[in-house]
Amino acid sequence: MKVKLCSGALGAEIEGIDLRTINSDNFKLINDLLLEHKVIFFREQNMSPEEQINLAKLFGPVEEHAYVKGLEGYPEITRLIKDAEEKNQWGEGWHSDVSYNETPTKAVILKSVKIPPVGGDTVFSNMELAWETLDKELKKIVENRRAEHFSLGAGFFIDSYKHFESNGNDAKEYSNHHPIVRTHPETGKKILFVNWTYTKKIEGLEEHESNEVLSKIFEHQSRLDLTCRYSWTEDNIAIWDNRCVIHYAIADFFPGRGLGYERVMDRIAVLGDRPY
Repeated sequence: MKVKLCSGALGAEIEGIDLRTINSDNFKLINDLLLEHKVIFFREQNMSPEEQINLAKLFGPVEEHAYVKGLEGYPEITRLIKDAEEKNQWGEGWHSDVSYNETPTKAVILKSVKIPPVGGDTVFSNMELAWETLDKELKKIVENRRAEHFSLGAGFFIDSYKHFESNGNDAKEYSNHHPIVRTHPETGKKILFVNWTYTKKIEGLEEHESNEVLSKIFEHQSRLDLTCRYSWTEDNIAIWDNRCVIHYAIADFFPGRGLGYERVMDRIAVLGDRPY
């Protein structure tokens, strides 16, 4: 096994492991790598949907998306398709997957199916490091507060995307409150648990003050020295710890400039716990 760091902040590309051979007996190796690096990447992993699901289940129970219909025959898998003529891509904007749920996602296993010849990278940011480096005055304001995370409703995930269908669940928006600084249940580290896409309000602050504080935090979270950037090839697997990482899918596909390409990814999410 060879571990190649992606940046000084987080991320590692792992060579010499066939993820199809990972089972309950040797799973600790993968989990330890994830806890250390927060997002880990594996190239040339020709996994079937069943094998991807089995890998995900080693981390815990898998969950279906709140609003979006899963892949035919595999409801646990959300197939993310961006057509060549589409300008929008699912996952644009900094976010932590389904942070609006009562128990936000623990981990995500994402497999690349079809990758464009240029564009479509994903950027990840380390929220443990974000908390460590946050301004001291901001820390005092948010350390013992909670924030409200909004799901934004079914339309946010479906209306602007050609290939996404509703799973028939209630399309209304809902929200949950979580600590702004959560504790990682496995490492005990403190995590800055807010994100630009879903976090809209800090409890106990007037709206204008909440907006001002969140704006400063969101700017801090996107600092380049907290991030790593991954360029996909086909049949890659990325696994990230959604509890301590936010990410951004870059939609640098411009059909009008001759850069319209199809991008297809298969996503599986693992059920998490209630942040504390």
